[in-house]
Amino acid sequence: MHAHLRPARPAANPARTPARPARRHAAPLALALALPALLVACTADLPTTRPTPTTTPAPAGLDAARDELAALAAAAQDRHLIASYTLRAPESPDRTVLVTSANDGSWRVDVPGGALGGSVDVSFAATADGLFQCALPSAARPEPATCVRLGDPDEAVPRRLDPRVQHPFTDWLDVLTDRRAPLAVSPAQPPPGASGACYSVETTSASINAPLDVGIYCYDPDGTPTAVRTAFGTLILVGTPAPAPPTVQLAGPVVDAEPLGTAAPEPTAEPTAGTP
Repeated sequence: MHAHLRPARPAANPARTPARPARRHAAPLALALALPALLVACTADLPTTRPTPTTTPAPAGLDAARDELAALAAAAQDRHLIASYTLRAPESPDRTVLVTSANDGSWRVDVPGGALGGSVDVSFAATADGLFQCALPSAARPEPATCVRLGDPDEAVPRRLDPRVQHPFTDWLDVLTDRRAPLAVSPAQPPPGASGACYSVETTSASINAPLDVGIYCYDPDGTPTAVRTAFGTLILVGTPAPAPPTVQLAGPVVDAEPLGTAAPEPTAEPTAGTP
């Protein structure tokens, strides 16, 4: 008895087996490959370093002038002498200012016409005992010299008493040597009749209390002030300075009195006829 054999199923034809669709990786891959190139192309147009902000430096010549003037002013602080200066001021006759810088650091400056509207000669002096104003004998004041104490040696002369002529030889030297002071310094031509190295000095502060008067300041190499030109007038060194004394002497005794101001005195009213 023969068993019924079922015909064998034909083997699957691999050629007819439908292929599974491939995953779509081509577009993202191309984008990934192209992105670095795009980044390189973009960054190529950017500067490699960012510019750093810079400030314009001061001209070298101005810095040099400031240094030179500071050095000369420092030498002037150590320069002790007796020197005469011609003072030329608008609408005033020439006067002779006598400057004494003693070896012990005391000083005295005699200013003809320095008080009462130019009618009285005065002297300012600073010693170990204080700061003084002395009234000197003159045609308008024939009395002997007397002095009034104004304060301690390092105090400033009150504005109403101040003829300003003494400052270039005293406290303004401290300002000229201070590199922190708000000053602009440049080389300048000497005033007529003056010699030495001269510098134009301006203040860069808007304060009404400027540390010194703007103008021209001149010095010999040893620190001798040879000329000053400011609002009060022009000082010109006359002759050769003499050696300094050990200390300065006041022009007269110290008295208890009111100091003399720079302003001219108020005119007194003339008595009218019939007034007792």
